[in-house]
Amino acid sequence: METPHRHRAVRSLIALATLTAAALSIGPAQSALAASGPVPGTASSGGHQVAVKRLCAAPSDGRMACMALARTDIPGVNADAVAPNATPSGYGPTDLRSAYNLSGSGSAGETIAIVDAFDDPNAESDLAAYRSQYGLSACTTANGCFRKVDQTGGTHYPAGDSGWAGEISLDVDMVSAIAPSAHILLVEANSSMMTDLGTAENEAVALGARFVSNSWGGGDSASDANYDSFYFNHPGVAITVSSGDGAYSAGVEYPAASQYVTAVGGTSLTRASNARGWTESVWKTSPTEGAGSGCSAYDAKPAWQTDSGCAKRMVADVSAVADPATGVAVYDSYGAAGWQVYGGTSAASPIIASVYALAGAPGSGDRPSQYPYQHTAALNDVTAGNNGTCSPAYFCTAEPGYDGPTGLGTPNGTAAFAPTASTGNLLQSPSFEGSAAGWQAFVPTGGTVNMVDYNTASGAPASAHDGTWYLAFNTNAAGGSVYQDVNVNSAANSSWTATAWVAAQSGTASGTFCAWALGPNVNSCHNYTVGTGYTQIQVVLSLPSTYSSIRFQVYPAVNGGTTDLDTTSLVANKLTAGSFEQNTTGWQRFVPTGGTVNMVDYNTSTGAPAPAQDASGYLAFNTNAAGGSVYQDVPVTAAAGASYTATVWLSSQGGTTSGTFCLWGLGPNTNACTTYSVAAGNYTLYKVVYTAPQALSGLRFQVYPAVNGGTTDMDTATLVTS
Repeated sequence: METPHRHRAVRSLIALATLTAAALSIGPAQSALAASGPVPGTASSGGHQVAVKRLCAAPSDGRMACMALARTDIPGVNADAVAPNATPSGYGPTDLRSAYNLSGSGSAGETIAIVDAFDDPNAESDLAAYRSQYGLSACTTANGCFRKVDQTGGTHYPAGDSGWAGEISLDVDMVSAIAPSAHILLVEANSSMMTDLGTAENEAVALGARFVSNSWGGGDSASDANYDSFYFNHPGVAITVSSGDGAYSAGVEYPAASQYVTAVGGTSLTRASNARGWTESVWKTSPTEGAGSGCSAYDAKPAWQTDSGCAKRMVADVSAVADPATGVAVYDSYGAAGWQVYGGTSAASPIIASVYALAGAPGSGDRPSQYPYQHTAALNDVTAGNNGTCSPAYFCTAEPGYDGPTGLGTPNGTAAFAPTASTGNLLQSPSFEGSAAGWQAFVPTGGTVNMVDYNTASGAPASAHDGTWYLAFNTNAAGGSVYQDVNVNSAANSSWTATAWVAAQSGTASGTFCAWALGPNVNSCHNYTVGTGYTQIQVVLSLPSTYSSIRFQVYPAVNGGTTDLDTTSLVANKLTAGSFEQNTTGWQRFVPTGGTVNMVDYNTSTGAPAPAQDASGYLAFNTNAAGGSVYQDVPVTAAAGASYTATVWLSSQGGTTSGTFCLWGLGPNTNACTTYSVAAGNYTLYKVVYTAPQALSGLRFQVYPAVNGGTTDMDTATLVTS
């Protein structure tokens, strides 16, 4: 098999738009006066109207706008005028943490980045006033908790702007309220142009932030896909974006509509006499002021968003308090008079980014925006209110389950935002539902690779394995293939399991399926020949050293028919040496008293009595005593109800071999088992799913061959979180 190619040009039937010079052009120098421009208005909650002003002018001419709204009916109060035991107006940290059932303070090892435009010269001193008022530990440049940089990571800060400075104060104060122990990184863009803010976004990630809040936006456009690629495609980073403050009538805003971010809508939050102690409804002041929502005209729908009325990206995903009438306390002294009450979805975005931080670092290849969709029960479902008039109704009206203004709901603890909520699949667009984002064609010089994402609901030459979409491809040149590269943080002796379902579009199709570790290149491959019915193929990639990138790649045979691909996955395998490539690290024999267990790691490239399922290594074993077996113990930290899936491919070295395959929970010593009976030279996949009845700290993957029942060949063993 060829070494994977990393730097050749790619040609595919999926056209990628080119970012035009016009789309990237920066207009005339933008002054602080042009960037700010308070716009008076009102906000309401339950019929209670309050006077507000926008801190930033509406987006125009390619400029983004901050989303902060300031109450003008509450006089600002200098920090010195607030008595030590007095409470400023607006919700403070205790209120917000109570409303969203949050405990813990975050970790100093986590950095939450705030990306905004222009400079707030008083950012650090205002932050100190806020934290001091609420008894939070100091967060300063001197103690390493706070850092302010320009959009390239330096200290040449842009011009000050009082409007954006208010936004900055709101953002850093909300981080302090929700995750007071986390470090804060403020990245100030040179202007409110998308190119500058996007550069600041990339810098935030480059400086190590795993959580990035963006309380700004503008209208979505045909340039969004390019902006996505340049600025927001950061696997393993939780990026939150305010949905907008113009209610449903304003239309969808970008970057909230990016497929790579968590779009955060807004609610009115009030105390209640219910069990929660709080109640929420959609924030709407008027038809032109309230939480933004809607269906994008341009942006691709992420695979985990499954609402039926919008073919593209639907906004929002989740929500938090945003109504200025139920607003939050903020300290802002640059152009404001100290203590203020602010609102807008500007408040909601840093709140959600901070909840992500409380939940823990995302998986290195994860899209954290999918986490809430996997644990909807861990959210407060908002079912009252609307932000306009629309059809379908859920675009603008709260209802049970998903709706546009509040998404899936608001935080109820951190479980919905935790990496444990992820299936662990590192692949983007794994089932091709409306998008083949992340997938590329490798086209050898002089050759062709045809690659099409088909939808059976609108006509397709074959069927899908799951959903309605699948990817079809063929080639006329050796090495022609489709692939996806993913970032990983993989230790030595770790294993990764790659799975795909393949079929022929007609007749038969053949090829090779590989998982590659890139630099130095190591692979695990499996040849396939399939008919028109889908067949599962799987390989386990065992890594001899640390790696940071894995490639999932399928090579159709040259002029060998069209391969249909669906239901792909690349997951971290909790087992070590799961494919036995000259390595049995972690595997042991259980030998009963007076008995024998024979266990040999064979390599077909140097001679072996039978074939491997993937690559060239496999494990063969037999026993003459009841209980004789091979096993691997895996440490885990699992709560009651945690679920794990174990799979293995088994064959016989000769004749027919039988036995039992089990996954044990160590501690309660309960198991999930299945019996097997296999013939020589024909690997069969077996699977068990184990649910922990109580908290446990270890699992055992174990295979018991029948006593004197022949030799079992084992390959491609996996253990993953269900």
